[in-house]
Amino acid sequence: MAELIELKQEKERVILVGVSAREGDDTENSMKELEELAKTAGAVTVGAVIQNRESVHPATYVGKGKIDEIKELIWETDADGIICDDELTPAQMNNLQEELDAKVMDRTLLILDIFAGRAKTSEGKIQVELAQLKYRQSRLTGFGRAMSRLGGGIGTRGPGEKKLEMDRRLIKNRIAQLSRELKEVRKHREITREQRLRTKIPVIAIVGYTNAGKSTLLNTLTGAGVLEEDQLFATLDPTTRNLKLPSGQEILLTDTVGFIRKLPHHLIEAFKSTLEEAKYADVILHVVDASNPQMEQQMYTVYETLRGLEVVDKPILTAFNKQDKEGVSGTAKDFQADEVVFISAKTGMGLDRLTESLEQILRKGKMAIEHVYPYEEAGKIQTIRKYGELLEEEYREEGVFVRAYVPVDIGKELLGKGK
Repeated sequence: MAELIELKQEKERVILVGVSAREGDDTENSMKELEELAKTAGAVTVGAVIQNRESVHPATYVGKGKIDEIKELIWETDADGIICDDELTPAQMNNLQEELDAKVMDRTLLILDIFAGRAKTSEGKIQVELAQLKYRQSRLTGFGRAMSRLGGGIGTRGPGEKKLEMDRRLIKNRIAQLSRELKEVRKHREITREQRLRTKIPVIAIVGYTNAGKSTLLNTLTGAGVLEEDQLFATLDPTTRNLKLPSGQEILLTDTVGFIRKLPHHLIEAFKSTLEEAKYADVILHVVDASNPQMEQQMYTVYETLRGLEVVDKPILTAFNKQDKEGVSGTAKDFQADEVVFISAKTGMGLDRLTESLEQILRKGKMAIEHVYPYEEAGKIQTIRKYGELLEEEYREEGVFVRAYVPVDIGKELLGKGK
């Protein structure tokens, strides 16, 4: 009997390279995150190099001395290539490849590669491919040499090696085609959004740094069945689910793609329609990983990204998640939020308080009504149940007495017709 041979896919061995432009900057933490990103992409980190200099080298990202040090480290660790912690210019990438004679990647390529592996819906796949092609358009020549040397690995998912060999004209045509397809998808998303607005059901957008626990929270609250993994960008495609609050009011919870520092502008542009779910939401539910030492920096990144998307003047409820983890203090603050709650999406701790807080925030945007409806107009109470918060319902001789909170336009309509 023939012996079965098990084929194992070798993990890429990479060296991380960063530049610290000033003392006390966030380069070390950014490099730790880069290592997590590399791990998520299926690579193993075998070394790290940080150069302290006033700014990145315009031609080679790091200086000549560091290039020699990296070259030596590649030989010692038998690394396949390097990953730089910033987005490289085409010239920097080409020059580094010439100097090192190894595969050169940057943070943007790494994130794009992870996104390519995570996209499941047609919209997600279109958005990722469009972002990848725009990124690769100006780097076509350098990629050809690097990929032929390695024959796979990070940077070859999504559009793949075949598209790297296209000339610029073909890539330009493909970008135009994908842009048209994405335009159609955006039209569909806008129609869906308009339908939601017509239903008057409040929309809550869940935002947060990647791996903060957004998907776990959505699953715990709604049973959405979204993939949960303790890694960066475990889920990419947005999910919307219905949730009934304790008062009986129905809301829509929409998950969004996780934010990260140095989020590539190609991705922000490609995923604008997805990220804009936050722009049109009634409330922003900001999920924070309270167990992460970089919590403050991550919160700052989220707010900066929201500002970049022009998500302003929205009520914000911040949920400090992962309170079940050892050493997590329930005393964190967020001065930009309207309310703060402390939860564990994994165990369900604090979720009652979270739903109550959502009700309180939504109530601020409604009007209170106290009214007696004649029995022949009792159908209006169903409208209150559907779109508002019914606090009291009492059957009296003259009709049904109702005390409730409802959206202002519906309240005026109900009171106007009920008088």
